Parts: sequence; C-alpha cells; structure tokens
Amino acid sequence: MVGEVAINPRKLGPDDLSACLQLDRIALKGLWTKQQWQRELSDSSRLVMGIDAEDQSLIALASGWLVVDELQITAVAVDPTYQHCGFGTRALKAVMDRAAALGAISATLEVASTNAVARAFYAQCGFSTTGCRSGYYSNGDDALLQSRSIRRGRDFRTDRTE
Repeated sequence: MVGEVAINPRKLGPDDLSACLQLDRIALKGLWTKQQWQRELSDSSRLVMGIDAEDQSLIALASGWLVVDELQITAVAVDPTYQHCGFGTRALKAVMDRAAALGAISATLEVASTNAVARAFYAQCGFSTTGCRSGYYSNGDDALLQSRSIRRGRDFRTDRTE
C-alpha cells in the first residue's frame, strides 16, 4: 500500500545525497555515480526537486541544468511503488516552474527510443520529438531529442489516469 506523500515538491541539496543514490538505484538502475549526484546537488546551475513520503523517504525527483534560457532535463525518477500516481509529473513540473522563474523559455531532454514508458510519460507532459542521435547509448539505442516550451503558470497536467 502506498503511504502518505508530501503534497509539495521541495528543493533537494547536498544533504539529500543518500536518498538520491537510493532512488537512482531502484528507479534508474544506478544511472549516476555518487560523484555525479554530489555535483548535481551542489552546483547552483542545476535544479533538483523531490517529493517525500510521510516517512521522509524520497519517492520522486526531477533534475536539470539551466543553460541561459533552456532547461536541460537530466533525470526523472519515481520509486516503483509510487509510479503511475502523478509524482514524476509533479517533480518535473516543479523543476520546470523553477527554471521558468529563472528565465527559461524551453525544456529539452533525451530519451532512449526503446523506452516506451518514458516516451509516453514525456508525451503526456507536452514534449515532442525534435531529433535523433543514432547509436547514442552504450547499448546502441538511439536517443530521441525532445523539447517543449515552458512558461510559468502554463497548463501542465499533474494527474495521470491509467
């Protein structure tokens, strides 16, 4: 059973390193190293937002880099127990809202062409494919380049129906 969850995403920082590593392990299969997470959580040009369960465990996060007026989304992760409940969308929206407040007008990301679940999630969040990097990933998968405009207050679906 899914426990109570904080309603509002919060900014993550260096004190959240272990929680990010744990969520990365279970949701992203260890995508990033400890050093990568340390940099992500301490660099002021990177935006990382998370959602906690009542027991204070991190159940969702989204991160990105702000480069001039573009948010480059680097990770979105949701604990498998809490997937399909809208928490990934809430975390992603929180990062995009922060970026918009700092002057971002667009968001970009890369997603494996073979990752149908992630592609559907990003499509639901308003992203569309703008290009492809052939053989980009170490396993030979192509990376689809996706983007969307962002504006503070723009409609962003936060409830998923499945």
